[in-house]
Amino acid sequence: MIKTAVMAGVVLMASMSAPAMASLDIVKKARCVACHAVDKKLVGPAYRDVAAKYQGQAGAASMLFDKVRQGGSGVWGAIPMTPNDESKISDDNLKAAIEWILAGAKD
Repeated sequence: MIKTAVMAGVVLMASMSAPAMASLDIVKKARCVACHAVDKKLVGPAYRDVAAKYQGQAGAASMLFDKVRQGGSGVWGAIPMTPNDESKISDDNLKAAIEWILAGAKD
């Protein structure tokens, strides 16, 4: 019984720390930083500008997930964003990165 409770606590703590892992490290590893920065426009918009644009919008995370996977253009200018498949960033890491971005891309 105690062992089960301890394991449940470990799983709970691990799931609570997942957003902490959703940091600049994930987007660096996926090389998103070749086109995006936290606080300034590069080829694409700054992560904080993305957070501001979609703040409080229902479905923003899902829409951004699809946008990263499929690519697109026209929302932030004429330069298209190329599609990014799972070989570049896993679904779990992409979801975590989007959560971090929508939370304001805080270090």
